[in-house]
Amino acid sequence: MKQLKEKPLNNLETANKIIEALVDKKGEKIALLDIHEFASFADYFIICSGTSNRMLSALADMAAETAKKNGARYARVEGKPDFGWIIVDCGDVIVHLFTPEKREYYSLEKLWEKAHTVVRMQ
Repeated sequence: MKQLKEKPLNNLETANKIIEALVDKKGEKIALLDIHEFASFADYFIICSGTSNRMLSALADMAAETAKKNGARYARVEGKPDFGWIIVDCGDVIVHLFTPEKREYYSLEKLWEKAHTVVRMQ
């Protein structure tokens, strides 16, 4: 019997799977921005806060693992928890993980305020 291959998820579905994983790992203040009209390098930004270095590391690992399981060709982790900002580059979905202080300082939501906010979770 021939097995059917699962259809790969589209970028929005992949982003939503990553968000579900971040929620399960207790990520805070999660936002999903649709940036495809304003950027050629990605379609979506996920922005999430973590309350400790250990939590940022766990969130980054979970985001990368979930992206790979759900159709992303790769998931590269850049940065270290000590820096207060980790990026998980999943191709067309980029995950930004911040400490609350670094998130406020860099204020990506304000920088990309013209982007459509698809999801915002407090």
